[in-house]
Amino acid sequence: MRFGGIDVGSLTAQAVILENGSILGYKSIRVKTNPVASAEAVMGELLAELALSPGELTFTVSTGYGREQVQDTGLSQANVSEITCHGVGAHWLMPEVRTVIDIGGQDAKVIRMSPSGELEDFVMNDKCAAGTGRFLEVMARTLGLSLEELGTVSRQARKRAALSSRCGIFCETEVLRFLQRGADRADIAAGVNRAMAERVAALVRRVGAEPEVTMSGGVAKNPGVKEELERILGLRIRHCPVDPQIVGALGAAVLAKRMGGGS
Repeated sequence: MRFGGIDVGSLTAQAVILENGSILGYKSIRVKTNPVASAEAVMGELLAELALSPGELTFTVSTGYGREQVQDTGLSQANVSEITCHGVGAHWLMPEVRTVIDIGGQDAKVIRMSPSGELEDFVMNDKCAAGTGRFLEVMARTLGLSLEELGTVSRQARKRAALSSRCGIFCETEVLRFLQRGADRADIAAGVNRAMAERVAALVRRVGAEPEVTMSGGVAKNPGVKEELERILGLRIRHCPVDPQIVGALGAAVLAKRMGGGS
């Protein structure tokens, strides 16, 4: 039997299909005009790549923005919160993980799991862009870098720029001032990643990090943020063994397997 998971975020949408307890395939795309269109596109592309039809999925779970709408249109048979799905997905990949730091496009979440994979506690920040992927996108654009370059370029820094503001809008103004003064882009990029890590570290402290720790979401691909978090928190963050952006959709597929009669 095959089971599907669909995760529609603010910037990207992911789909995962499980077969016989393994990942058969996954897909990630930029979001479309609405959650339903995003879900249709990402799962449609994945099914096409695997030469499958929608009817060959036994059960599908949706998560993320508009997950109820996705279920209402028949693209999924159930919907589950992204907090639960990221926790379940991370635990399925790494059963020893107890803390999951998920940084999405418009929010950041820290999830603490029990040894059996049950949600114990969580905290999230969706009030300010400064601790989200959107913040990094804006800062990268201001620096004339791609989002992917922001992490790698920051590793070339010789003296990290000190960004005093914790507000995304004011931080952008600070970045522009550094550029006008002729500061090195690598130094500014390192300062941006540090500012991001400090916001997320505050969330981690609120929920209490327990080893092992991993990251999910697109920002997990930024080595600069990951390394700054490790320095601030004084702990090692485990590398996700798959694309960290698919962890939510993977968790949804794992839950689909449970709900749909899979062992």
